[in-house]
Amino acid sequence: MPDRPPALDQLLARATDRIAVLSQALSDDVDTAMQPLRTAAAEGQQARFDACIDAMLGRRRIYAPAPHGLHFPFLPADEFFARDHFDWLAQLEAATPAILAELQTLLADTAPDFTPYVTMMPGTPPNLWSALDHSADWSVQYLWRYGVRNDQLCARCPQTAAILDSLPLADIPGRAPTAFFSILKPGTHLPPHTGVSNIRSIVHLPLIVPDRCAFRVGGETRAWRVGEAFVFDDTIEHEAWNNSDSIRAVLIIDVWNPYLTEVERTMLRHLFGALGTRLGDNGQIVD
Repeated sequence: MPDRPPALDQLLARATDRIAVLSQALSDDVDTAMQPLRTAAAEGQQARFDACIDAMLGRRRIYAPAPHGLHFPFLPADEFFARDHFDWLAQLEAATPAILAELQTLLADTAPDFTPYVTMMPGTPPNLWSALDHSADWSVQYLWRYGVRNDQLCARCPQTAAILDSLPLADIPGRAPTAFFSILKPGTHLPPHTGVSNIRSIVHLPLIVPDRCAFRVGGETRAWRVGEAFVFDDTIEHEAWNNSDSIRAVLIIDVWNPYLTEVERTMLRHLFGALGTRLGDNGQIVD
């Protein structure tokens, strides 16, 4: 509001301060009243309830899925999925030393075959990825891409390839799975963004994690910890940063959204087959 009288500014400042005091008092009262019940609740129940209370009190934003492509309706919008959806996570985590050893061999090459993750077409208008376009700040090597196995890289990483072969990866011919080593150089920030489709979930297996690295999905931020995998919905806004002075490395894998039934997964495979017949197999609907 232009040319506000000083008296009005003072009144607004006092009102703002008063609202802050009352809001804090309400938050304190609610937290005190609910603490005994929160302590008795299971971890997952407590986390959901805390998010509910925090949203009500204005302490947390609720993020909705915002896929750029296929949106499968009525799936729960979990930021990070509960581990009990994926009974094979411990098997993947147990393979961390072997996977890390194979990655370190790749990194030790005199000319590593890592390529930029972001590769925009010439003439693409400036966007949130412009700073990373064709940049080695975020580079990858694909073991699988759009459902096609990279036999050459898998031969160089046989134990990683074997563990991937044993997992229930998302499987859509010509589309999924995708699995790759992801490297963030020091000082790299992946801006807030969303993925293409909520029919998949994304697994991170941290392999090299220096200090001052973190990952946010929606309203929750986590530090990667070597050998501790997690799974998230990448159609919910997420971002990553490496504020350290050394690289961060993660194995990233596509799996099905755990809330899809086997019947729905079968229908999705047929759907993409029909789309491929009409639109061509460009692999971009599930990116």
